[in-house]
Amino acid sequence: MNLLTDPWLPFKRRDGRQEYRPVTAMVDPDVIDLALPRSDFQGAAYQFLIGLLQTTMAPEDMEEWVEWYQAPPSEEVCQEYLEKWGPAFEFDSDGSAFMQDHDAMAEEKATDIAALLIDSPGASTIKNNTDHFVKAGRVEQLCLDCAAIALFTLQINAPSGGKGHRTGLRGGGPLTTLVMPTASGSSLWHRLWLNVRDSDSWTYESPGASDAKVFPWLGKTKVSDKGQGTYPDDVHPLHSYWAMPRRMRLNIDASSCECDLCGRRGEYTVSSLRTRNYGFNYDGPWTHPLTPYRFDPKKPEQLPYSRKAQTDGLGYRHWEALTMKDEEEKGFLPAPVVLDYVAKCDKADDLDVALPAVAGLWVFGYDMDNMKARCWYGAHMPLLALEDDARALAQLWLRQMIDLTESSSRLLQTQVKEAWFSRPKDAKGDVSYISASLWESTEQAFYQRLMELGELLTGEAPPQRFPAEVAASWYRTVTRQATDLFDEYALSGPAEQLDMKRITKARNVFRKKLHTGKEAKAFRKIGRLDDNGQPQEAREKQGETA
Repeated sequence: MNLLTDPWLPFKRRDGRQEYRPVTAMVDPDVIDLALPRSDFQGAAYQFLIGLLQTTMAPEDMEEWVEWYQAPPSEEVCQEYLEKWGPAFEFDSDGSAFMQDHDAMAEEKATDIAALLIDSPGASTIKNNTDHFVKAGRVEQLCLDCAAIALFTLQINAPSGGKGHRTGLRGGGPLTTLVMPTASGSSLWHRLWLNVRDSDSWTYESPGASDAKVFPWLGKTKVSDKGQGTYPDDVHPLHSYWAMPRRMRLNIDASSCECDLCGRRGEYTVSSLRTRNYGFNYDGPWTHPLTPYRFDPKKPEQLPYSRKAQTDGLGYRHWEALTMKDEEEKGFLPAPVVLDYVAKCDKADDLDVALPAVAGLWVFGYDMDNMKARCWYGAHMPLLALEDDARALAQLWLRQMIDLTESSSRLLQTQVKEAWFSRPKDAKGDVSYISASLWESTEQAFYQRLMELGELLTGEAPPQRFPAEVAASWYRTVTRQATDLFDEYALSGPAEQLDMKRITKARNVFRKKLHTGKEAKAFRKIGRLDDNGQPQEAREKQGETA
């Protein structure tokens, strides 16, 4: 199977039908999405196609990027671009095979194919019978199509895998952020092309189709049994899309099977693989075009580290770090494709292309605990593409909004415990869900306020101070929702265990601190609100009218 010519990816058409087609279907205007059987596969397939476009069809400049954004090439033209790269994308070859080690590793013991899936239980988990939520034995055979995307998914997300089994170039379980159009019915091409950079924004020497510095499976593996590192200067910049930390070869049998993932019947069966440790050991100042990073501004000598999903999920508390650069205070470095979109919007008028100041951001990744996948997270957020001055104002105001939620959520959790327990500091158990509930219940309102600020800051007379009505609306949303949640949680226990005196005391303290805390006072000040969260200007006008 060749991944550039065979119909191995499932595409979703505008009429709702799904069909397996070659990768060239991505330019079909009637194709609006991919339709992989798992969420991690869906995210990986997007990254595969974006990497493929960046490697084989990167635009020379912004003008060419705009041309293809407005009028994508035909499937025939796309195939012409891809044709010479075919040998690098052979999947079931006895020689060089996509994302598989150059060495056939025939002497290695076979491992169950489920090892390709990041969320599959490990050998120790199965031995100890602790595979409670993700059971062993659920995946025993794959078709070639699912095996290909499963292998790619593992290589680009590779977590810790035991002694010498290397993690991915971005570290284990990295976050990926993709710029998405907000217009309903946008084609898959527009979704992909927004994440392809032109040569003016990312300069590198055009690679050859058989360059092992781009496609590591085309050459001998750089063995790291003595800790030898692979650094950015050792390979081509495009290697980041095709990094291969794990040494693997799939065992492919010429017998039909019913795939345990997609349910389709295939002509070949992949039920096991062979592995070897000490493959590419990625080290040094790597940055991936699709991943956000963070660094310590006080320690510039330290390398930035890729952002990972955490147990608190993905929400608007992470929004600034994923969308807005801050090198002086927080050390936020959004993904290069996100910053590239903002730069494109600055030039859009000159190039006569409609790139909305408010786009979408798709964020996803595994929350990993070393080798254990705790959860897969995916979220969609707005992306504001503002000019420098407007972006600085938005960043200040939105940070204040997030700080208000942060302080209110901490207070909510503390005072609910005060209502529940006579000795709350000695109470055991994880109650972080109380704090998380305020973030979840205010998320939609946050993005609505964000959109309002974006429209105001891109209007003809952008405000230079936090619009009081927006501030007042947010203040009321957070404080009212926090109060409602307190009442809900405080009274949620068995009636015979409720201490109304303790609950009343905790509620009074909660309501007082909710409005007198440092963050609440700071927010009312920047929003020019009175003690009740109402715009002072409106109150003054009412007084004048009276």
